[in-house]
Amino acid sequence: MGLKLSRRQFFKVCATGLATSSVAALGFTPNAALAEVREFKLSGAKETRNTCPYCSVSCGVLMYSLGSNAKNAKQEIFHIEGDPDHPINRGTLCPKGAALLDFVHSSSRLRRPEYRPNGASDWQPISWEEAFERIARHMKSDRDRNFEATNEQGATVNRWLSCGMLAASASSNESGYLTHKFARSIGLLAFDNQARV
Repeated sequence: MGLKLSRRQFFKVCATGLATSSVAALGFTPNAALAEVREFKLSGAKETRNTCPYCSVSCGVLMYSLGSNAKNAKQEIFHIEGDPDHPINRGTLCPKGAALLDFVHSSSRLRRPEYRPNGASDWQPISWEEAFERIARHMKSDRDRNFEATNEQGATVNRWLSCGMLAASASSNESGYLTHKFARSIGLLAFDNQARV
């Protein structure tokens, strides 16, 4: 059973609804308004510039954290946005970059080096010092076994073909130059940068 309104009653209902919504839109509400000044979200935060870790574009990001690293005041990142002064992205971020805060606070994020011994099925956590020492020892032993000073014709080649290196694109031109010099100085020929991927 429908609502039966005359034409005059219909216009009265519409006019009343319009007047009520207009008055409310102007701020005249029957209830008392709660007035407060909210503090700016980033006030007191430490700003840190960084680079997005996802792809080879190397977009700049601004990370904001609170906490002084004193006892019981652990520093924690609470906001990440694009860096408007960065020449690559000028403040914009793709969906993955915009979701960096979820990546930073993910429970499955790897926070320390791990390695898996030969024949084992589980990864074991190790310290950064031990990780660097293991990498250097494996590189040295492989280079000692496979370094070629000369080729079959006796020409000097000084190459190491059994190992390769992939550099990160998030580094600056200067650190990329030094990484390239290091890789070439130890004889690596298989060397590439993530920016080409």
